Amino acid sequence: MRRNILAMTAALLATSLAPGWAAAQAVVAAPWARATAPMAKAGGAFMTISSPVADQVLSAATPAAEMAELHQTVEQAGVMKMLPVPALDLLPGQAVTLKPGSYHIMLMGLKAPLKQGDSFPITLTFAHSKPVTVQVQVEAPGAAGPMMHMH
Repeated sequence: MRRNILAMTAALLATSLAPGWAAAQAVVAAPWARATAPMAKAGGAFMTISSPVADQVLSAATPAAEMAELHQTVEQAGVMKMLPVPALDLLPGQAVTLKPGSYHIMLMGLKAPLKQGDSFPITLTFAHSKPVTVQVQVEAPGAAGPMMHMH
């Protein structure tokens, strides 16, 4: 019995310390959002996400909004619609860019307008990687991408 417990403990340690385990972490870069109108209750967050191994973005959360959902902009019968996506697939080493008119994180029930120059945290949950929290920089209304900010 004791030998079995030692063997199981050794096996668990070996699998948890396997080479590459620490490196298999998704990375989130250049998080940004567009400033919203004063009465707006919805907004969008954009960023680039990559992973060294196959993974999936499962959800997003932020204290800036009541709900954050993965969405994709699609054309249906000539009409552009934003539809929820259950998960966003990440292929090994291939970055996925969330941007206006494509994949994005829809922020619904904003607790305050998104003002240019402000920032807010957002946490992404993955199928395999540990959750990642980043600070989203709020850019000008209608911005096409993140600006480089000097600190």
